[in-house]
Amino acid sequence: MPPGPDQLLQMYAGMLRVRLVEERVRELFANGRIPGFLHTSVGQEAVAVGVCAALRPDDYVLSTHRGHGHLVAKGGALRGLMAELYGKANGVCHGKGGTMHLADASVGYLGANGVLAAGCVLAPGVGLSIKHRKSGQVVVTFFGDGAANRGPFHEGVNLAALWTLPVVFVCENNRWASSTAHALSTAGGSIAARAAGYGIPGESLDGNDVLAVWEATARAVERARRGDGPSLIEAHTIRWVGHFEGDGQAYRGKAEVEEGRRTDPIARLARGLEERGLLDAAHAALIREGVVAEIEDAVAHAEASPLPAPHDALTDLFAYYPWRD
Repeated sequence: MPPGPDQLLQMYAGMLRVRLVEERVRELFANGRIPGFLHTSVGQEAVAVGVCAALRPDDYVLSTHRGHGHLVAKGGALRGLMAELYGKANGVCHGKGGTMHLADASVGYLGANGVLAAGCVLAPGVGLSIKHRKSGQVVVTFFGDGAANRGPFHEGVNLAALWTLPVVFVCENNRWASSTAHALSTAGGSIAARAAGYGIPGESLDGNDVLAVWEATARAVERARRGDGPSLIEAHTIRWVGHFEGDGQAYRGKAEVEEGRRTDPIARLARGLEERGLLDAAHAALIREGVVAEIEDAVAHAEASPLPAPHDALTDLFAYYPWRD
């Protein structure tokens, strides 16, 4: 069943929330408010929102080093996210995860990861747990086109297919593996076509069309839930910003970013909603105002939150070594 009016508006608000969070975070980082390294997903919002809109609240997501949008789309609280980016004690990981190691199990977001393709081998483990528990859940793992050329991708897809696990592999193909062009690093051209080698469905689609992403994910999720195993989705998109904040992007031309702006997934859905009489300028402004207020509340919360106490440096570890006391 296609998404109804309420869900369509939720997708619009969801993409706007991801976009505005990322833009605000970029601004805070530029002003020295957020420490560390930063990778954002401006322009890629349709993939995160389209995928997560097809999931149940209890389904799982594994993310990448570019994972803020995935957490927001999965329902993560902006206060917890922002406090974590600030390194504050009440962040979702108590200030210890930061931007590349976010995790919020309360919404099924099992973690961002700085290791390329790591989620591809973690997802089968989660899928095996789901299968043993017979919970009917699904796990989605996001990864980039560069990660698809690493061994863990092939190992993970092979194992998930071999054991018929409820895993959906979602490749966010934004054309660049850091500064290496997809065309120069990927044999055969299509990542989705690799699914045939493992006997599973593979689908390549326009990742700037949130409805196309939702439809493909819904099919893959239905297949996984009925016990038919994994699927591979390749969503073509364009990030408007550099690989990391501060990246001069000397490796690509301005025309590509201009193309991304012309195919802006948020504006694209807005036009469709307007044509259906579901959205007008006043309603869009109201949605934006609400999202901005939510983000500014999260920023104020993070600014006012305490840093972790020094004695908490050794908490949340896997093992306790009393001789270190």
